[in-house]
Amino acid sequence: MKIFNDQEVWLITGSQHLYGEETLDQVKRHSQIIAEELHKSDAIPVSVKYQPIVTRPEEIFETLVRANQKDNCIGVIVWMHTFSPAKMWIRGLKALRKPMLHMHTQFNRDIPWDTIDMDFMNLNQSAHGDREFGFMASRLRMERKVVVGHWQFPKAQMEIGKWCRAACGWHDWQGAKFVRFGDNMRQVAVTEGDKVAAEMKFGFSVNTHPVSELVAKVNAVNDGLLQERLKAYEERYAIADALKVKGSQRDALIEAARIEMGLEAFLAEGGYKGFTDTFEDLEGLRQLPGIAVQRLMAKGYGFGAEGDWKTAALVRAMKVMGKGLKGANAFMEDYTYHFDPEDSLVLGSHMLEVDEGLAEGKASCEVHPLGIGGKEDPVRLVFNVGEGAALNAALMDMGNRFRLLVNEVEAVSPRASLPKLPVARVLWKPLPDMETACKAWILAGGAHHTCFSQNLDLEILEDFAAMAELELLQIGKETEIRRFKQEIHWNEVYYKNVERIN
Repeated sequence: MKIFNDQEVWLITGSQHLYGEETLDQVKRHSQIIAEELHKSDAIPVSVKYQPIVTRPEEIFETLVRANQKDNCIGVIVWMHTFSPAKMWIRGLKALRKPMLHMHTQFNRDIPWDTIDMDFMNLNQSAHGDREFGFMASRLRMERKVVVGHWQFPKAQMEIGKWCRAACGWHDWQGAKFVRFGDNMRQVAVTEGDKVAAEMKFGFSVNTHPVSELVAKVNAVNDGLLQERLKAYEERYAIADALKVKGSQRDALIEAARIEMGLEAFLAEGGYKGFTDTFEDLEGLRQLPGIAVQRLMAKGYGFGAEGDWKTAALVRAMKVMGKGLKGANAFMEDYTYHFDPEDSLVLGSHMLEVDEGLAEGKASCEVHPLGIGGKEDPVRLVFNVGEGAALNAALMDMGNRFRLLVNEVEAVSPRASLPKLPVARVLWKPLPDMETACKAWILAGGAHHTCFSQNLDLEILEDFAAMAELELLQIGKETEIRRFKQEIHWNEVYYKNVERIN
């Protein structure tokens, strides 16, 4: 069974009638074989469906329109087995609304040196047909991924699989709903943004509901189900003494569980895929949601603190893209620095809301004062995050476009036990180094809220950015500040021209 067992991509093969029916029969058979083998590949997490070969403008248009209309078709893979005159594709490509991958391959891996003749050449001319198709896609200014290599090569299948993951994230955004409980944190700039522009561009909507509506759900939680949730906590986490049965702060754990269940009910009934809250608007809640947010993120919901709906949407998309891969994707914040010249580090955390999916080992369920918000001491999960390659991604509204900023990092083990820090936390070394990474992040207007990913790489986010028509800036081991600043300036000119054309 595929990881995304309800999603599919279509393999659409182009040809023409110039070469006769026998050739077209071979094109059909080869295309079916490739679709079947790609479908079997463990590297590709969705179903690959063969579609009848297309040889006329009408067939191309009808096939691509059907792809648009098929809800669980998340994208199309196109391949020109023979020469397929590209003017045939204009109307269909202009109608296409799903992501497209151009697979530049051929059925045979090797040239049959001793037997090759003109019949073989006419049949196997992807080197010819795909270039014709590539011109038309470029002439139409179409965003697409190009994968080059034999269809049986693991590298080619891996590239297709990464594109499929990005397409799943993009598909999940279409028609998605995110709810904000209260507005964003007062006077904060980067968590703001144009929600109308976002819905036009990305396909998801963001709307605010008063906290009182959430409070009503919290107050309506069934006491019997509440006891079951508390039991689940006790089985899963190391419970602090104060939160255990007969503990001095047991009521805090009961209230935290009630908030989680009420929040989950609100999201489920409204069909929401993510949410935000803010400590400045908690009217009617006894605690700022802590463990509730951590556990709901682990179940797949997106989240952004202080009303940060862009990060909530990004967290959700990255969770979808990382489904089935080892590791997690979680709301994060660059919190404080360790400026040791020999071991410079970033301490990532948040007040309460770091996804338990990142936990290394068993998380500890604790209650501590928060110091802001003016409410009762909130319950949260405390843990360390494991070592390994990771990345941080942030989504910002730059006024005339949205920008996705990605920094590749290396998570490291804590340098001490941190006995008095009552939050989930991760330490990382930003690439290429602390000074360059931080400087580039600030020059790019990077947000302080991010999605921290243990299982996605830059290629997947590049594919996603292309589908979403997002500006992408990357900070990694090759980043050099002078060139990075030039890239920002070049992009500014590009997007101003695009805006003028549109």
